[in-house]
Amino acid sequence: MKITYKLISGIIVAFGLFGLFGCPSAESNPKEEKWDISKQCVEVKAPDFVLEDLKGNQVMLSDYKGKPVLLVFTATWCPYCRAEIPHLKEIYSKYNAKGLEIIYIDIQESVDKVSSFMAKHNIPFKTLLDKDGKVAYLFGVRGIPTKVLIGKDGTILCMACRSIDSMLDKLFGA
Repeated sequence: MKITYKLISGIIVAFGLFGLFGCPSAESNPKEEKWDISKQCVEVKAPDFVLEDLKGNQVMLSDYKGKPVLLVFTATWCPYCRAEIPHLKEIYSKYNAKGLEIIYIDIQESVDKVSSFMAKHNIPFKTLLDKDGKVAYLFGVRGIPTKVLIGKDGTILCMACRSIDSMLDKLFGA
């Protein structure tokens, strides 16, 4: 995968604008009763990437064009990531039939370690290996777990999503 300087600078500028100006949400505006997807910043396209799954197959984010995608950046050693697994399984169970894809992206760990972990925890969603951490860097991941919600059109709806349940309910009209 070739990452150009122009792409990286554009993403850094875009993420900088998110941090500088913020996007309205229920957490940042206490007067708002519910999160409103129409009031989110929806101007930044998610960068495409290619990673391998646990069987060595190459998977591109653009393979999921037309579907909402929840990227979950994680690692097997992370206690918060492990604690989040049951909730992610509930989300998958509730929204996968409605079109949501969850992509678990493990950062800088071996295929053997990750495969064993996924089998032990019976993870039902696609797991990809970010062997060198470049995709995590591309998405501005600073800590794990980090969730990134991407809309059907490839636009980032939420970076480091905290209120993912209300966002998904609104997105899917639940």
